[in-house]
Amino acid sequence: MTDTITIDDLQNIWQKVSILHSGQTYGGQKKNEKIEYINHIGSVVFEIINASKNTSDFNTDLAVKCAFLHDTIEDTNFSIEDLEKEYGQEVKEGVLALTKNTELEKKHQMIDSLNRIKAQPKEVWAVKMADRICNLYAPPYYWNESKKEKYVEEAKIIYEYLKEGNQYLAKRLSEKIEAYKNK
Repeated sequence: MTDTITIDDLQNIWQKVSILHSGQTYGGQKKNEKIEYINHIGSVVFEIINASKNTSDFNTDLAVKCAFLHDTIEDTNFSIEDLEKEYGQEVKEGVLALTKNTELEKKHQMIDSLNRIKAQPKEVWAVKMADRICNLYAPPYYWNESKKEKYVEEAKIIYEYLKEGNQYLAKRLSEKIEAYKNK
């Protein structure tokens, strides 16, 4: 597929998500360390850009846009209608698949999302794998061993569901799962 995303598109979407996620932070590895949430968004985009260079027949345009926007419905006041108006139906559908359905019991949310992701183009699968890869770099300082183990188990489920979607990212995710066990 021909990639149509331009540097101006990238700059515009980066500014949009920077504003949408403004003030959001997450816990770092050290006590009281706070990391701007936009760091996570950028990390997922970096993984996707790198994957696009290591994957043939990859719609980088769709994947990058979904990577930038993957948490906007869950974590910001950006509406589904505005998402579709600004980025199109394919991006909207990808982002919605990546968004947890909070009307379901928490224990069913991830599997529901994975099933919806599998109905999307493989580039959306890639975003979910990239998202978990980025979340496996280092646990927040306040996570106990039980929380870390649960997170690794969820990562293994993501891997099993989506590994056929992108060989490069599946390998990265598998490696991150193994490395995370020692953190």
